[in-house]
Amino acid sequence: KGITIQSAATFCKWKSNHINIIDTPGHVDFTIEVERALRVLDGAVLVLCGVSGVQSQSLTVDRQMKRYNIPRLAFINKLDRVGSNPRKIVQELRNQLKLNACALQIPIGLEELHKGVVDIIKNKAYYFRGENGEEMVEESVPSHLMEEASEAYKVLIENIANVDEEVAELFIGEEEVPPDLLKRAIRRQTIALNFVPVFMGSAYKNKGVQLLLDGVGEYLPSPSEVKNVAFDVTKSEEKIQLKCDDNEPTVALAFKLEEGQFGQLTYMRIYQGKINKGDFIFNMKTGKKLKVPRLVRMHSNEMEDISYIGAGDVAAMFGVECASMDTFTDGKTQLAMSSMFVPESVMSLAVKPEAGAKSQASFAKALNRFIKEDPTLRVHTDDHSKEIIISGMGELHLDVYVERLRREYGVPCQVGKPSVNYRETICKKASFNYLHKKQTGGSGQYA
Repeated sequence: KGITIQSAATFCKWKSNHINIIDTPGHVDFTIEVERALRVLDGAVLVLCGVSGVQSQSLTVDRQMKRYNIPRLAFINKLDRVGSNPRKIVQELRNQLKLNACALQIPIGLEELHKGVVDIIKNKAYYFRGENGEEMVEESVPSHLMEEASEAYKVLIENIANVDEEVAELFIGEEEVPPDLLKRAIRRQTIALNFVPVFMGSAYKNKGVQLLLDGVGEYLPSPSEVKNVAFDVTKSEEKIQLKCDDNEPTVALAFKLEEGQFGQLTYMRIYQGKINKGDFIFNMKTGKKLKVPRLVRMHSNEMEDISYIGAGDVAAMFGVECASMDTFTDGKTQLAMSSMFVPESVMSLAVKPEAGAKSQASFAKALNRFIKEDPTLRVHTDDHSKEIIISGMGELHLDVYVERLRREYGVPCQVGKPSVNYRETICKKASFNYLHKKQTGGSGQYA
């Protein structure tokens, strides 16, 4: 269908910043991929369509961001499409999501005339040239956009003044707000969840993407600025604040599992300490001691072998058997991380593997693997019909797993609606007369 159904991790170096990026699906059936990513990330970019704006899934993702207190930027995409209207999208962010959102940019043209954006803080226009918009050119603001940029800047100052005292003092005194002070205030209030900076452009031709990456570095927190808490299992789960420091005892969380060609691939977020290739780590849930045979940094489907992973970083490990949301330590500490919120299933299917002993074994192995990977997938056998029932977040979600059974494990399945047991019950009193004749022998009636 051309939609994302699994989250993909990559990283990039932008200027002086090292950024780990996890791209998550937008479809509501795969909401657990967004849930697990938000559980381990320090900041997020909420991507909105410049035409459709805030959709039903945007509301779901907004609730998830608020659940984990994730600071976010918003990026209004697809401004080169017919019908795009960024001003309307900013209003939807304010009215429907109840966010203190305000644009830091205005577009230079819309639809087929979209050429770039104006940064209203720097009061500069940015054009994106080259085949893929890789060449960013800074120029002065076009004369026909001067007034609009000035109005947008006043709206920005007013919105920041509502939540930041330092800017409010200057605003009330009708003094000029220096750009550096304004940027510090935006960063402060974004991290405090009081403000959402809005960027815009068209990712297809990389228009506005460079400025968005600048915004990630300027306004979202680094791992050392985020307060992460673990629970000490030896002290009645007392809360312990973790330090983003390589020299502290290691605490890491496995947030995603994937079946790779070399075995189970486990995505890890290191909150404290570090993990070296060949180190021994302890699974706090099972108590098992495990060796780390291989560490890799993910670039979507490609892998880069690394020798160690430090605090605040995201990487993946091969050959480590565990379940999603297991905590790992180096044995020097007895800390466990909290898990994520897992929504209830909304749809069920009855599945039956086609005949054959090999099919049955592969079917059981596949289902065990799937429920380990995906907490929203539930499997049980109905007590009355003896059917195997799989439950998930929607039709597409379950279709994907049925297709994976066929492709990855060679197990074609018969799929149908779960059978329902009908039972009769007495619902009202009935009156009748009956004459009972008692007999002493032969066929008859006995009382």
